Amino acid sequence: MRKSRWLWLIVPVLAIGAVWLTLYLLEPEYSYTPPIGKLENKPELRSSQHGPVRQFDVWGKSVKLHANSRQPSPSSLSPDDGAVEITPDMLELGRKTLYEQTFGNEIFLSDVLGIVSGPLTIKSISKAIAKLKGAGTSNLEVALEEDITVGGLSFKKGDIIKTGFDVAKGSYMPVGLTVKYQEGRVKVGVTCMACHATVNDETGRLVEGAPNADLNLGLVLALAPNSAAFFTHTDVDNLVQYVKNSSPLIPNSKGGKEALPDAQLLEKAVDDNLVKWAPGYFDTTVDLISDITQIPDMFTKGDYPYSWSGFAAIGPFKGLSSFTNNVHAQNTDSLSQMDVSDSFFGIDKEVYVGTILQNAANPKYRYDPKSGMKPSVFFDTLDPNPGTAGANEVIKIPNYPKVSAFAPNGLYVNTPGYKVGEQVNAMSAYQNVIRPPVPKQTPKPETLALGKEIFRKAQCITCHAGDAFNNHRILPVKEIGTEPARARAFFPTENDFGKSLFYPPDTPVPLPKDAKVVEVPSGDVEPDQLTLGLGHKNTGGGYKVKGLIGLRWSAPYLHDGGVAVGPELTQVGVSATLMKGISPDPYNSLKAMVDRNLRELVVKANREDQRLKDTSVTGQGHEYWVDETTGYTKEQQDALIQYLLNLKLK
Repeated sequence: MRKSRWLWLIVPVLAIGAVWLTLYLLEPEYSYTPPIGKLENKPELRSSQHGPVRQFDVWGKSVKLHANSRQPSPSSLSPDDGAVEITPDMLELGRKTLYEQTFGNEIFLSDVLGIVSGPLTIKSISKAIAKLKGAGTSNLEVALEEDITVGGLSFKKGDIIKTGFDVAKGSYMPVGLTVKYQEGRVKVGVTCMACHATVNDETGRLVEGAPNADLNLGLVLALAPNSAAFFTHTDVDNLVQYVKNSSPLIPNSKGGKEALPDAQLLEKAVDDNLVKWAPGYFDTTVDLISDITQIPDMFTKGDYPYSWSGFAAIGPFKGLSSFTNNVHAQNTDSLSQMDVSDSFFGIDKEVYVGTILQNAANPKYRYDPKSGMKPSVFFDTLDPNPGTAGANEVIKIPNYPKVSAFAPNGLYVNTPGYKVGEQVNAMSAYQNVIRPPVPKQTPKPETLALGKEIFRKAQCITCHAGDAFNNHRILPVKEIGTEPARARAFFPTENDFGKSLFYPPDTPVPLPKDAKVVEVPSGDVEPDQLTLGLGHKNTGGGYKVKGLIGLRWSAPYLHDGGVAVGPELTQVGVSATLMKGISPDPYNSLKAMVDRNLRELVVKANREDQRLKDTSVTGQGHEYWVDETTGYTKEQQDALIQYLLNLKLK
């Protein structure tokens, strides 16, 4: 009996120990990838990907080759010349990467910033999902685990916040979030689809490629205990103002001593700005200016150059790979700028790293100024990817720390074991086959015909031409008249600009010491356009002509996302819509794009909201009116809007 009693005690202990040992050794990871059959919109996997025609991308040029042809392959279809073949396996890898690959950003987001170490936790998120009972939602409401005050907003334990996380019907994980057990801790990472997919609340199905228009990133980041690590994306433009007499001195990179900013003062300043971010917006630039913009769609086919400013104009898939890379190489790990912090921000490298790590959520990654170590040396002892800047899985371009039009921060995301650019190119290829859902109801043919006529008569087609209704041009910010902050965001890169050097796409990662180096061609892009997209040479920058596919899913509009009108025409501006949890209405918001009087109300409302002034959102510019002031009737204006909402890729 005594022996049996001991067994009852020992067996559970051994079982629990076995589970923890398994977790420790295997480091399991989970994320949600919906079956294609459960999507609201199915990707356009054309027969040419499965038939006798082979498709290649050669530094942005599309090349087709008949598989049955007896002619030898053109010499340009060599990896040495940048050729990558678009195959079903490549598209499958692209989709998998978009949904599941974090490129290691759980280190920065969980261990450094602490995205689930504050009142928002894995436990609270899991409870919120369980309450859905499989129903799905486009805006997960989560109860906070503790009291907190951030940016002047006070929350009590149990208060419900709208996170904007999307949970597909039947899923038990937010789209685009990964949960990983690593180093004895549960960590959360973020993939592309956290921002670029949304649940249709009417059906519970996921709309692939549509922006997550209510993702409340500003508040989610502010709730983290070390959101100061994200300071370069806010309006904190001078760390010296947060230095106190008691601030610790650390060794800088020049052999002297320099003070770190006070962690609490900096945290408050960053939180004060983050809580002003409207849901569905994100600051994608590291220019020490808070210039948020709405999350873009992934209906990318033919919509080059890429990004609002058009900076991503060269390289595979006409710059789309450069743009896709920038998301993880720059925006999910502030430490990735550690080698260029002095030239970009005027901040010594050691001060920069020490600022980010001095209040890290995980004590393992927390830098102690009393140690006497340089912060970069301390981080090197922990870096999961030694030899590169930051914690993410990246490789350096050949002339790093120089940056280029191809890689504006000098880094390229790449998981070891994959070839150079393989994952990024696969994501680009897959994005180009995503199409918006077909509307259940369409206007009468005569209405669409009238709308098309007005589109031409009002000269919209002058810029919005071609297959994707985009002439592929970047217009100077002075010409387009929109809020200028984002247009000049890459201006600091001019100090370290070099040639666009990279590696052939068959190069393995980790990179061999003798890896071949090639120059990314830029001859198809006018030099002045590249300069304008990057805001170099005191041009002030510009904005690219946006394609018009999928407008039904991408409100609010314009380069700063400032043109927002709700279901009621009295709900004008971002503060009266997204700031109040009201989704902008695509029809009414497009009306504000072409109706002078309605736009004036939108701009006025935006300018009266200090939160929007502090985050550079106005809704001004692009003043091309199709209304009674320019001789068009309400019927003609309505037909134009209906036409725009129902455009398809030609």
